[in-house]
Amino acid sequence: MNSLASLPELLREAASSMQQNEPARALELLSQAEQMAPRSPDIQFSKGGALRKLGDMARALAAFDAALEIEPYHLPSILSKGVLLEDAGRTNEAAAVFRNALAVKPTSDGLPPYLAAAHTRARARAEEEARRLRGFFAEALDDERNKFSAGDRRRFDECLEIFSGRTRAYNSQPSLLHFPALPQVSYFERSLMPWLGEVEAASEEIEQELQAVLASASIDRFAPYISFPPGVPVNQWGELNNSRKWSTWFFWLNGVRQDEACLRAPKTAAILDAAPLIRIPNIGPTAMFSSLAPRMSIPPHTGSTNVRAIVHLPLILPGPAWFRVGNDRREWRKGEAWAFDDTVEHEARNEAEETRIILIFDVWNPYLSEIERRLVSALLQAKHAYQRKAGVTAAQLS
Repeated sequence: MNSLASLPELLREAASSMQQNEPARALELLSQAEQMAPRSPDIQFSKGGALRKLGDMARALAAFDAALEIEPYHLPSILSKGVLLEDAGRTNEAAAVFRNALAVKPTSDGLPPYLAAAHTRARARAEEEARRLRGFFAEALDDERNKFSAGDRRRFDECLEIFSGRTRAYNSQPSLLHFPALPQVSYFERSLMPWLGEVEAASEEIEQELQAVLASASIDRFAPYISFPPGVPVNQWGELNNSRKWSTWFFWLNGVRQDEACLRAPKTAAILDAAPLIRIPNIGPTAMFSSLAPRMSIPPHTGSTNVRAIVHLPLILPGPAWFRVGNDRREWRKGEAWAFDDTVEHEARNEAEETRIILIFDVWNPYLSEIERRLVSALLQAKHAYQRKAGVTAAQLS
């Protein structure tokens, strides 16, 4: 090919030469292309690949670095640099580069096969390095850690797992309203919610009413919790959209009391009325029996606002079932309630062969003052009025 060839022609011919295992020819063509486009990270990346095939690892590494100088988040170059360093035995440097690659692209979804393989390698090496680092910390710190109870060092232990790279930090990600300066937690301390004991004490009566509902025609009121209209992106909810695999029976729905449900389960309704529900007209509370089918998962997601806490009371647990908020995964136990911040990523799994049902309702975040609650209520009602005037769906805490 002559020197007057266009840039696309040079790149096509270089790619063809690489496929025919002619890296020297490819490098010559890429050098011509570099003169036409000296700030192209793709050309530098391709040069690195050709130089690596030629066995010139130092120049290949320099080419990948040149690509990253032009575009610091150029994933093919990051991954290739990591592979090159690891193959050269520079494992610590490779692990750091691989961690950068995972930060740019946490999963291999959508990557071409050659990059997906490198991404899998990156994840394996990063995890191996995290285990090695955690082992070093264990040897260095366990004598000190063991002086304290697991409860006293709970937050430090999570810090240690994050610091060593074995997990990541989960931050509050509300989709509707973020209230600043609230302590970020996964599960709230029970001391902040002394009334939880009264809810737990009524769990047998609540379950009896639930069983009566299940035995009656009212079971038809259990409707899919996820119900997107046609044309709306369902994202991670594809399996559960408009499905009774995750279904609910409401006592309160977006601030509206469901009178028939409350009449059918009056003791449950009374327990809910006594709780510090988040009461905002047309917006909250929401309270419901929540049913999850056997061997089903609720995928990771976050909720709408951190001004509330979500309470779970397990009622029917036919077998193993767990719940994760951030890095804190817990097993449900029948009759034992907890409250959590649903703006931190959370997910659920029913591993039993039968349906799991819990009571769910939302209350005020205990760290909000009474004044702040009143102001938030006024703010969300104003948002509702604005949207109603504009003719769009009102804000809801769902």
